[in-house]
Amino acid sequence: MPLTEHRQGNWDLTLMILALVLVGFGLLMIYSASSILAMRTYGDSYYFIKRQLVWAGLGFGGMWLLARTPYGRFRGWVLPGLIACVMLLLAVLLLPLGKSVGGARRWLALGPLSFQPAEMLKLVLVVYLADALVRKQALMREFSKGVVPHLVVAGGLAGLLLLQPDLGTAVIIVAVTVAMLFIGGARLAHLFGLGLAALPVVFLLIFKVAYRRRRWDAFLDPWQDALGKGFQIVQSFLALGSGGLWGRGLCESQQKLFYLPTPHTDFIYSIVGEELGFAGAFAVLLVFGGLIWKGFSIARNCPDRFGKMLAVGLTMLLGLQAFINIGVTTGLVPTKGTTLPFVSAGGSSLLFSLLAIGILLSISSHAVREEE
Repeated sequence: MPLTEHRQGNWDLTLMILALVLVGFGLLMIYSASSILAMRTYGDSYYFIKRQLVWAGLGFGGMWLLARTPYGRFRGWVLPGLIACVMLLLAVLLLPLGKSVGGARRWLALGPLSFQPAEMLKLVLVVYLADALVRKQALMREFSKGVVPHLVVAGGLAGLLLLQPDLGTAVIIVAVTVAMLFIGGARLAHLFGLGLAALPVVFLLIFKVAYRRRRWDAFLDPWQDALGKGFQIVQSFLALGSGGLWGRGLCESQQKLFYLPTPHTDFIYSIVGEELGFAGAFAVLLVFGGLIWKGFSIARNCPDRFGKMLAVGLTMLLGLQAFINIGVTTGLVPTKGTTLPFVSAGGSSLLFSLLAIGILLSISSHAVREEE
């Protein structure tokens, strides 16, 4: 049905507050988790928090701009966005600007800051899928026309990520793609069949790559080699367990003293549990739960299909990343280099998480009435 009217209302205040709470809490925890590491490495205990504040400023500015933009306009940004993502991913791999950290080439060095194009890709892909699934709604029950084209796009982008290598982000974009295809009307039998066909590829990606195989072994039994391949997860368990109900106290973590690797990024939730205890860790879960609930509520109340699909996709994207990060720290999933949205140190992650919130605010604010 053609859209006939676009009305702007008020932003969803609860969603905005939840995002602000997570960012503010993240800044506090980043300082607590990283100050000693920053002083030892850079001679400035505020090194990481300063960088995060810069990205937070950019993110809030972008969130405000997107929240004021009628979300229907994002459909016109899909093709330029996808082209830009491909070019940036290729630049990471091929140009001197590409920056390697820990054996992975995932960043573009932009002066004093580093930018991770994969974070942009996740957001752009969700907008692409929401637009494509609306345009091809009548074809979604057909495998060749409704399912394959979207998987080809997602699979091609995932392939570029695997070259970095970045299996974690590749898994996220494929999972979000499959979930949106199902919600968009694809047959469950088609998706289930594709899942079975993909199992050999998953097996090769995990068990035929030495470091991933070690991570899998550590996931199954981290205590078998607690000082080797199981070191990260064992230290995370020690952090969470020593926090008890109320925690050691803010800034009182012991595991951040060069025991737990990357305490301010991938394992910041472990520091939350150690310093603020079960109560603090559970409160973080509640805030994320509230944010996800609000995202799906915005999708449910949006009167047009594109807005619904976009809100669902963005909410699943944020929720899946939070689940994976917390799952890694608690031993529920194998170790992946996935940040906790809004909370972990990581400028690109924070920027595009806030941009996702901006789009959700736009959907909550701009009502669209369809012609009967």
